[in-house]
Amino acid sequence: MLEFPRWKYALILIVVLASALYALPNLYPQDPSVQITANRGFAIDAALRGRVDTALKAAGVQPKAVEAEAASMLVRLPGLDAQTKANDALRKALGEDYLVALNLASTVPDWMGDFGARPMVQGLDLQGGVHFVLQVDQKAALDKRIEGYLEDTRVTLRDKSVRYTAVERRADNSIVVTLAEGEDTAAAQKVLASTLSARGSANALPGTGLSYQTSGNQIIIGLPQAELDQIAGEAIEQNLTTLRNRVNEIGVSEPIIQRQGNDRVVVQLPGVQDTAEAKRLIGATATLEFRAVVEGNAADAVASGRIPPEAKVFQLRDNAGPVLLNKRVLASGDEMVNARVGVDNNGLPAVDVTLNNIAGQRMFDYTSANVGKLMSVVYIERVPTVSIVDGKEVRSVRVREEALSPTRIAGVFGKNFQTTGLEKSEAENLAKLLRAGSLAAPMDFIEERVVGPSLGAENVARGTKAVVYSFVFALAFFLVYYRMFGLITCVALLLNLVMVVAVMSLFGATMTLPGFAGLALTIGMSVDANVLINERIREELRAGVPPLASIATGYEKASGTIFDSNMTALLAGVALYAFGTGPLKGFAITMVIGILTSVFTAVTVSRGLATLIYGRRRKLKSLAI
Repeated sequence: MLEFPRWKYALILIVVLASALYALPNLYPQDPSVQITANRGFAIDAALRGRVDTALKAAGVQPKAVEAEAASMLVRLPGLDAQTKANDALRKALGEDYLVALNLASTVPDWMGDFGARPMVQGLDLQGGVHFVLQVDQKAALDKRIEGYLEDTRVTLRDKSVRYTAVERRADNSIVVTLAEGEDTAAAQKVLASTLSARGSANALPGTGLSYQTSGNQIIIGLPQAELDQIAGEAIEQNLTTLRNRVNEIGVSEPIIQRQGNDRVVVQLPGVQDTAEAKRLIGATATLEFRAVVEGNAADAVASGRIPPEAKVFQLRDNAGPVLLNKRVLASGDEMVNARVGVDNNGLPAVDVTLNNIAGQRMFDYTSANVGKLMSVVYIERVPTVSIVDGKEVRSVRVREEALSPTRIAGVFGKNFQTTGLEKSEAENLAKLLRAGSLAAPMDFIEERVVGPSLGAENVARGTKAVVYSFVFALAFFLVYYRMFGLITCVALLLNLVMVVAVMSLFGATMTLPGFAGLALTIGMSVDANVLINERIREELRAGVPPLASIATGYEKASGTIFDSNMTALLAGVALYAFGTGPLKGFAITMVIGILTSVFTAVTVSRGLATLIYGRRRKLKSLAI
């Protein structure tokens, strides 16, 4: 009469154990910490440990622990005040040799991590997070665009066999082309106008464009103010898009990335576990440039100062000497569609690159005409630095450009090829940066801090208290009103709460303050499902149906109603998540998970418990309901 399959008992046991395992990490608090990561050329070693200990002792900070790993060192601290002091002291002591960043370190035991168990991600309104303010170097964006115009001007004149003596930039950002004697100025102007206007017209605003004037054997190319303003605005917008892509690479839930004023960007990352990685990836401007090798002895050219006009001197990696590369860039990071880490024929790290169609065609044309010649890859990294001058912080930037060993073009290739010669960590970081896109203008961190709960600790405590009280009131009502079946319902409700926390932790969902509201609503909906079942059992008893049959009929007939009511609520939750933003998503995801778990606990778990208690009592005459 009252049966429950054994495999369902096994399923419930597995769910209970798994839920307990994945919910348990949330009981472990996080340690305020400072993470130290080595820049290129420096190591995480005993010497660094000595410098760290000395700096902390001088600042009067006693750490809980100092843990050294292969690529970083983590200093665990007893509180936020100690974290702030340690961060300031270590930045001053380590300078630009190491990247020092704030962090919240997990205290979850390693054996839980082996099963993938980790604490639930919390939003800024619960746990806080990291707050960055970045300054966009709009002048660098302008310089980059004008440098592009300069190089395009030189290439166009050479391709059209127009002789010139100089192509220079003036202080007012105009470009002056000085033609050789006997050249037709009007014809040269027409050639430049057709090429450069086509280059700049893709994103040009109405009424903007380059202006051309002639004076003797000179052509003056002017950039109107509207064009300059547009370059600055586009730099901010492209950087915002790139930052969002880079944050997605990190996997941060519900980040805030927005423009502040004319040249600043605010980035807030809730629930970040590794702020050093976030800071490194957000602020990095590492990219690649593919350039042809200019024939000649680079060392002699540098020593004599006779560098070919089309060449630029770069230093080879590991101080292997200079190399002459063409000023014209065949392909760069902002022309790449995709990049992923791979290995070359020797099993060494490499980056598999896919270019866009325009750059791919350019690369195909060049390699077709230059098989057997040399080509090199330039690795460019821009590292922000902070130094103390006269007691004040002075921020600057160190640009590192180094060429990888030139390789001979063995065959023709286009948009798909492989770049080798990188270390494993460089290949991984570079692939992430190239996938996320390049920054239109460099950015400097001018502010970094850990922010507390945006709604205040008191409101967070009240949210927790609201969920606890809603749960306690539901348990009290069921125990008084439904007696034994109330106890069964209490166990099902408790498991439901644990399952919601476990699922959100397992899948990395973000708990926000509105999520607490969704959690309280979930408890209420789970109560509603159990009320339907218990009342249906009572109706069957009042109709004279035997107790065991009443239990079976009550669960069977109430289950359909429960599924229908919860599915309509589930659709509403999905719609909130799909079309909502920020707090609405936090509420929706908690509600959706809670609906799914409440159906399982109300229909399956509670029935399993009822069968376990009453199933073997064949002569049962009454129920405690």
